[in-house]
Amino acid sequence: MRLRLGARRAAAFVLLAAALAVYFAVHTSLPNLSLGWDVAALSFLILPAVFATVLLLLPLCRGPGRLSVGVGLGLVALAAVFTAVRWDALASFAKLGAATFVAWAFLDLFEALSWVVLVAVIIPWVDAFSVFRGPTKHIVTHHRGIFGDLSFAFPVPGQHSTANLGIPDLFFFALFLAATVRWSLRPATTWVLMTASFGVTIALAIWWNPTNLRGLPALPLLSLAFFVANADLLWQGLRPATRLERP
Repeated sequence: MRLRLGARRAAAFVLLAAALAVYFAVHTSLPNLSLGWDVAALSFLILPAVFATVLLLLPLCRGPGRLSVGVGLGLVALAAVFTAVRWDALASFAKLGAATFVAWAFLDLFEALSWVVLVAVIIPWVDAFSVFRGPTKHIVTHHRGIFGDLSFAFPVPGQHSTANLGIPDLFFFALFLAATVRWSLRPATTWVLMTASFGVTIALAIWWNPTNLRGLPALPLLSLAFFVANADLLWQGLRPATRLERP
């Protein structure tokens, strides 16, 4: 199978990567904004820019699973090295790349659209339990450094602080986005709503921050965004008479 991004996508990816590199390098030198503007910058600029890299690479999700596994494992190794030497920005993007390609390889195991729907129904409950009562709560409360190593850090303009999304959040973002390509759903709309869902989750986590809460689960709104973007097509695909077969 011959996979190509196309010249325009490749050029856009390079330009976006350069812009993100500049921002991650100089963000502490930018003006220190109010909380509301910080949330707006994260939700409307930084998150969309970061996840646009996944959208631009999306044609590669049609590649063979073994290729995605190889790329994903290579990026896992890079992420481990970058984390060990505290190159945090490079580590974050290596984690995003690793989660993305491993998710695409994992999706290759799915035989039907119903599998994706089942996953989207289950994971919000698992994520909510983990964040409020399970291992994520324990790690965030007692081992904050470990959580940082297992998440993507979005720098806040003018500050050293970050907003973080865990690796599972990155994984399922890539999984659902690739599913929209494989089963002819709505990739662009899904990307917009899922990216917005992360922004809403981060905004809620920042504004609603009692002392016993260190974060909010991101997967409930992510799954909801996937369903909202594709509800009618998912319904058609799950009906026996019109089931969408895997290409």
